[in-house]
Amino acid sequence: MTDKPDTPLLDTVNIPADLRQLQVSQLRQLADELRAETISAVSVTGGHLGAGLGVVELTTAIHYVFNTPEDRLIWDVGHQCYPHKILTGRRDRIRTLRMGGGLSGFTKRSESEYDPFGAAHSSTSISAALGFAVANKMAGKPGKAIAVIGDGAMSAGMAYEAMNNAQAAGNRLVVILNDNDMSIAPPVGGLSAYLSRLVSSSEYLGLRSFASKVAKKLSRRIYTAAQRAEEYARGMAMGGTLFEELGFYYVGPIDGHNLDQLIPVLENIRDNAEGPVLVHVVTQKGKGYAPAEAAADKYHGVVKFDVITGKQDKGPGGGPPAYQNVFGETLAKLADTDPLICAITAAMPSGTGVDKFAAAHPDRAFDVGIAEQHGVTFAAGLAAQGMRPFCAIYSTFLQRAYDQVVHDVAIQNLPVRFAIDRAGLVGADGSTHAGSFDITYLATLPNMVVMSPADEAELVHMTYTAALHDSGPIAFRYPRGNGTGVALPEVPQQLEIGRGRIVREGKKVAILSLGTRLAEAMKAADTLDAKGLSTTVADLRFAKPLDEDMIRHLIATHEVVVTVEEAAVGGLGAHVLTLASDLGLMDTGLKIRTMRLPDIFQDQDSPQKQYDEAGLNAPQIVETVLKALRHNSAGVEEAGVRA
Repeated sequence: MTDKPDTPLLDTVNIPADLRQLQVSQLRQLADELRAETISAVSVTGGHLGAGLGVVELTTAIHYVFNTPEDRLIWDVGHQCYPHKILTGRRDRIRTLRMGGGLSGFTKRSESEYDPFGAAHSSTSISAALGFAVANKMAGKPGKAIAVIGDGAMSAGMAYEAMNNAQAAGNRLVVILNDNDMSIAPPVGGLSAYLSRLVSSSEYLGLRSFASKVAKKLSRRIYTAAQRAEEYARGMAMGGTLFEELGFYYVGPIDGHNLDQLIPVLENIRDNAEGPVLVHVVTQKGKGYAPAEAAADKYHGVVKFDVITGKQDKGPGGGPPAYQNVFGETLAKLADTDPLICAITAAMPSGTGVDKFAAAHPDRAFDVGIAEQHGVTFAAGLAAQGMRPFCAIYSTFLQRAYDQVVHDVAIQNLPVRFAIDRAGLVGADGSTHAGSFDITYLATLPNMVVMSPADEAELVHMTYTAALHDSGPIAFRYPRGNGTGVALPEVPQQLEIGRGRIVREGKKVAILSLGTRLAEAMKAADTLDAKGLSTTVADLRFAKPLDEDMIRHLIATHEVVVTVEEAAVGGLGAHVLTLASDLGLMDTGLKIRTMRLPDIFQDQDSPQKQYDEAGLNAPQIVETVLKALRHNSAGVEEAGVRA
């Protein structure tokens, strides 16, 4: 385990009230110790590192200047919040990040009063902060709302929708644009810092207010022209014209690592009446840790690592490939001979495997930024013009574009291919990233085909099948992590739409599996066979359309039927029950059980423990079958003989 760093000043700070007892001259040392503690903690737990290192000084300055938690601080996205957690009473648990029973890797309301709003998906902070600010305004309560939003998050339309409505909050709303990647700012230097202090100062704002009052005595046309001239002058000098047009008073850009610049600007904003205000802060991801600064991704997400060398513990090599890489490489190969194939992702090229496709076909790969709604409709337009678009988006991120899936794709029956990553439970990222609902929200749509591979070889077949499916929309969902180790096919097969496969023949019990729970279903079948309960295992492949012939046959020839899926209620099990009901197959005393994710948001843990908690591993499948047969442990053997 990595030795903890020496942090004498940080040791005196448990909550922000302690921080505010320090002298300004001490904050540089505190920030250095906070950075060292963050690096040390993440080296033990893994997680998001680069983003947090980039906001160490900003975190320190915000908590020093503003009266948190009465002033509401909202981080967007929450993965930059590790230094914030250390300063807000959670340092003693910081080495439990992302572990079972430990701290969340994101902000979480139930975890601390200093986390007023959970944020694990991007671009929500300004809307939420506006809600806090306006609520306080209407109630006559003090307190500002501070939204810290990254420049990547500003690629989402929701951020601009919120800014367009922000004037209702007045000076109670402060938005801090953390510009660390897109270089939307001019270089930060002494002149920029001076101008930022000047235009946020009470002297400037007082003079501005006086001039405004004088101008109002003139004609409306002259007043409006003078107001616009002043705004555009500041915008041209400082880069904030867009934000001024949206109703914000713009300050910046300033160096987000220079506390001598940050503190006075934030104090000016805190104390003055102008607002809403947008402070443009330029930072560097991975700041202060050489391996992160040198890495292409600035150590965005890491596993455990050695602090001195920066070497990450990747574990034993040579294992099965990750599902997203199987998808990306398969799609790239298919595109070699099909010029109509293209790929769209929403700011997650490596997470979805689209980076593999982009390396081979850069002109046909599109990263639309954090803009899933646009990405889906963009894909619909491509499909309408004869292309074969693959929209590769995480399951939980696709939820953001559900209206577009319905109206722009399904109703128009356009052949958009949805490659849905992070299906099922996702381990350390917890409930905010668990792909629990996609089967339910997609299989309910007319025209939609929904598939789920049992392993990486099946994923190859489904990618190929989707490429050839030109008659309407089609989706295939697969989990986070590595495959099972099966051999990948050299030549992919086109699957018949709505046809599953029997992978094991039996007589008494039938397990209908969808997705990667198939391995657990096979283990359960081994146990049941050992108990004398002959078991069939079917890989349905399709949640929609269902393989009606197979399901009808299995229901008619087996005493117990169990469906197994790594998805929420309303998915495969519900559709099988509906089919059985519609066909009158339940009228003869059929015992049918559906196994699915529980009706809760599961916290982070190892995937194995999560699926144990969900009741979707082999022992729980066996238990479900035995209960359906009304067998207790003493009577199983006798019943098995009768079987």
